[in-house]
Amino acid sequence: MQLNTLHLFAAFALTSTLGGCATLPSGKPDPSDRFERANRSVYSFNRALDHAVLRPVARTYVKITPGPVRRSISNFLTNLDYPVTIVNDILQGKIHDGLSDIGRFGVNTVVGIGGLFDPASHWGLEKHDEDFGLTLAKWGVPSGPYLMLPILGPSTVRDAPGRVADRFMSPTAYVNNTGVQVGYFVIKGVNTRARLLDTDPLIDSAYDPYAFVRNAWLQRREYQVRGGNAPEALLPVEDGGRKPPEDNNGPAIP
Repeated sequence: MQLNTLHLFAAFALTSTLGGCATLPSGKPDPSDRFERANRSVYSFNRALDHAVLRPVARTYVKITPGPVRRSISNFLTNLDYPVTIVNDILQGKIHDGLSDIGRFGVNTVVGIGGLFDPASHWGLEKHDEDFGLTLAKWGVPSGPYLMLPILGPSTVRDAPGRVADRFMSPTAYVNNTGVQVGYFVIKGVNTRARLLDTDPLIDSAYDPYAFVRNAWLQRREYQVRGGNAPEALLPVEDGGRKPPEDNNGPAIP
């Protein structure tokens, strides 16, 4: 855990030196993105790291690892962190969901061989996804401005501290072995990045990839906060509410 924290601080120190280099596109600023200049610098760093390391590793992982194996790894990682959802169920007063998720965790841990398989879904135990950021929202805490975190990606002023709380709700936080901790973070990171490979063409083809990612994430997060009672628009039509610059002849130019 200490090693992971040091890596995050190192990444933050590096990206903070790029803050003065970020330029904002013309047009009306997004009111939800008060720290846009700094956020764009962090995003540039994250994207460079992703293109140089994370994306190639994820592609190789998908290429050499059979689908059923990847699915079992994903199931195992989800089950390992499922106590986070259970605790936040209870903190939000969702007692029925909490009891159901305790049963789901028990079934998948025992019958599913440590979570490698997901028999609970076949038995009608619905999967939920809760975190402390959603708990804070349930308690009435406003989201605050959008934040782009080094390595970790999109967040908000409310959700960023929630990641720390969630970390202490996970059993993996109490494993006193640096090698195991590092291995867990590496495997989880590669698995997460592999699951996002299908979104790469959409982001790469966007006029403003930063704004595209921001708007998609904020809309999805609002959908989660409302418990699915709002339209889910994961792929916004507009990249960021700003129009591409136009030349004097009329058409937009990249």
